[in-house]
Amino acid sequence: YDIIMQPETRPISQEQLVAEVKGIYAGLVMVEAKCIEVDNKQAALAQADPASQPKLNNEQWQALIALHRTLLHEHHDFFLVSQHPSASPALRRLASKYALPARMWRHGIQSFLELLRHRLPASLDHMLTFIYLAYSMMALLYETVPAFEDTWIECLGDLGRYRMAIEDDDIKDREVWTGVARHWYAKASDKAPTTGRLYHHLAVLARPNALQQLYYYSKSLCVAVPFTSVRESILTIFEPLLDGGNANGKYRLPPLDTTFIRAHGLLFTNQTGGIEKFDCTVQGFLSLLDDQIGRVTRKSMEQGYHITVAKSAAMLAFAAADDTLKGAFLTDEKHYWNPKRCFQRAQDLANSTMEVVLSRIGDPNVLPFIHVTLVFMYCMAHRPMPHPEDTFPWEPLAKMLNTLLVSYETPVKIENDNFPLPDKDDVRPLPEDFAMRGLLWAEGYFPEEWFGDDKIDGDGELEEYFEVASMTASRKERILWLAKKLSKWGGSWI
Repeated sequence: YDIIMQPETRPISQEQLVAEVKGIYAGLVMVEAKCIEVDNKQAALAQADPASQPKLNNEQWQALIALHRTLLHEHHDFFLVSQHPSASPALRRLASKYALPARMWRHGIQSFLELLRHRLPASLDHMLTFIYLAYSMMALLYETVPAFEDTWIECLGDLGRYRMAIEDDDIKDREVWTGVARHWYAKASDKAPTTGRLYHHLAVLARPNALQQLYYYSKSLCVAVPFTSVRESILTIFEPLLDGGNANGKYRLPPLDTTFIRAHGLLFTNQTGGIEKFDCTVQGFLSLLDDQIGRVTRKSMEQGYHITVAKSAAMLAFAAADDTLKGAFLTDEKHYWNPKRCFQRAQDLANSTMEVVLSRIGDPNVLPFIHVTLVFMYCMAHRPMPHPEDTFPWEPLAKMLNTLLVSYETPVKIENDNFPLPDKDDVRPLPEDFAMRGLLWAEGYFPEEWFGDDKIDGDGELEEYFEVASMTASRKERILWLAKKLSKWGGSWI
């Protein structure tokens, strides 16, 4: 048999790599400047009278797409050469030094997408073409240039969101691209759990699930890097439910969601007679809660930690001593209630809700709610802020805890000061663990590496929030452990 020998490959020298990078960068800067010039010119025209705007013909659109495609290819070549296995550390740092990932997104993709968006619907076909082109390039970079993986992931989420937003004809296509964008943003939030911007994006994609939107909006404000612009976005779910704005039934939400979100809208905004409306709304919510838990059963587990995270945000929003949280929620204090009064109202809502939940003795579907609430209580006990111990329903909690203790066989674990780790190494975090991950008040609760790559395997968010039967025992153990810690901290609380 004739054997075909492997072709000879010659190692590339540093000098060759440097020369190649210099040549690519020179061309990149030229194309980038042209893209900036064209995009700025078109943006200026877009601000003029739409009726007087010159319409671009097909050839002009094709030329603009080709120009931006060239810039993307120049960036791709630069990344491949500068991140070559033989490249020196200095050469590898060039992409970061010159902010090329951000420049690629801003000048190569986003500016042109905004230009296309402002020209809709005439530009729809061209916008679809460019989104697919840009998405393919970002997916390629995600596979071949891992040094900037976090950037590529968020860009892929942004492109998915653009594609979702312009799909008006095919509901299935819109749902597919919503799922694509959610997948990438969830992946990005796994890598940067304290970045509020990502939770804001997930909130937008959660429509029409307004309760889940409120959860994500709340979380985006209660992390180390809050996304303060959410103060405007969150009003999109509050305003339709306030002042009879939903009288025509345009926003069809389940009654429980409607009352819960309206209550938080009243806490967030300052309306005439807001306190009276709040009390009435809370009573409506509480009257629906027990029946809702019994009716939706397993679904109430997810709703439980969504409700609890939102309630914790309401309490932190108006009473936290932390400047970041206070700045995020109280940008303009005159538009909000007195912080102490708001904290009291939010606390009343939290405690009344907890009483309803604790009355469901023996129902495993309320355990996530109790778990997240006790984590919040435990973390608040360590911070210089108003404590809810005086009005918390300790007696109903004690009854629930005694019920859980009946079937618990290893009391030594809850007596231990350390986090009750599962006996098996392959046990992954609980769904509500992911819901609390990144929140300021949950810092220090989870052990190191609790969210390690070995614990997170599968299809991102779908896998993380999947409930399995074995989690119930672990959840009960955590609740008992937290209660024991609270009893030590608070003396006679329990």
